Amino acid sequence: MAEHPFFLILVTSSLAGLLAGFVMHRSDFCVAAMFRDMFLFTDFFLLRMLVLLVVVSMLAFELGRLSGMLRPYPFPLLGAPSLASMIGGLVFGIGMVLAGGCVVGTLYKLGSGSVAGGVAFIGMIIGSALYAEWHPVWSVFAKATALTSAITLPQVLELSPNLLVLPLSAVGAYLLWQWHRQGKLTRPSYAAGHIAPWKAALILSLIGFISYLLVGMPLGITTSYAKLGALLESQVWPEHVAQLTFFKAQPLAYVAPFGSETLRGGPGPAFDAVGAIQYPLIVGIILGAFISAKLVGEFHLHYRIPRRQYVSALLGGVLLGMAARMVPGCNIWHLWGGVPILAGQSLLFLLGILPGTWIGSKLLTRFVIR
Repeated sequence: MAEHPFFLILVTSSLAGLLAGFVMHRSDFCVAAMFRDMFLFTDFFLLRMLVLLVVVSMLAFELGRLSGMLRPYPFPLLGAPSLASMIGGLVFGIGMVLAGGCVVGTLYKLGSGSVAGGVAFIGMIIGSALYAEWHPVWSVFAKATALTSAITLPQVLELSPNLLVLPLSAVGAYLLWQWHRQGKLTRPSYAAGHIAPWKAALILSLIGFISYLLVGMPLGITTSYAKLGALLESQVWPEHVAQLTFFKAQPLAYVAPFGSETLRGGPGPAFDAVGAIQYPLIVGIILGAFISAKLVGEFHLHYRIPRRQYVSALLGGVLLGMAARMVPGCNIWHLWGGVPILAGQSLLFLLGILPGTWIGSKLLTRFVIR
């Protein structure tokens, strides 16, 4: 592992996490709420922010590819699209509604003092570790239901990416312009230090681009949840962890943009390239939200909630942890990274997350917030 790229990765991920956590807290930029509000309140405002983020990222990634700035392309860890991706997305959608946030939303809420966010975080670690027990079976299913060996839709159609990405970006830009004219991209807010969600979407798309440029891939964190689970489990059951196939795998093997040696990593407990990329990002998001909350005097422990909400947060976290390994990948990895380059796995994840969020919303109103 080359020293300088390794240091660059640590710094980039740390700063990206700090800024993302700060911005997401100030704007309450929650992906779970984007889909949940659509089903609970027929409110599409936050979902428009996701469209803005995806369209801007789509255009930025394609221009970066055409200029030769972004490599490798497609970025590492994207796999072949299969039914496993869609089923994993469905489970993920249920989990993020019950958890009260996605894999990143729970982190910035934890950083601002949400105890339920911490419970969901613990649940995700548990769920990631549980997945390792049945990974061999799921891996066989994923391979058996693969739709193609190609990673992206342009590769499936044997087209240059710009022939699909640029027209789709233009359509997205037209929709955004119409929403802007109709006043559907802004809402009044009187909270101290509030960042408008549309500004947050632009900042987060820029963070994703910089991560791709300097690290070699957009934002993603959930493999490190599995690493944490393996590390904790190995303290009490080391022999069992050592013989699990999932924790032996090293799916990440790539050359960083400013490096020359192959960086490797996986979900096992050892500190490797995955840990160098994702651990600083996790810590940065929590710390960024903490700094934001302290600066506006909003930090305090939020723990006085009904017991059933803690149960929901834990169960949702477990489902998130398992689903992120089933896909594999989380919502920010696929929606902010894979969908903009039209990765098949990410598009199927999106198709799964829609009914999953609907089911999660029904469960939430029936059993949690009656």
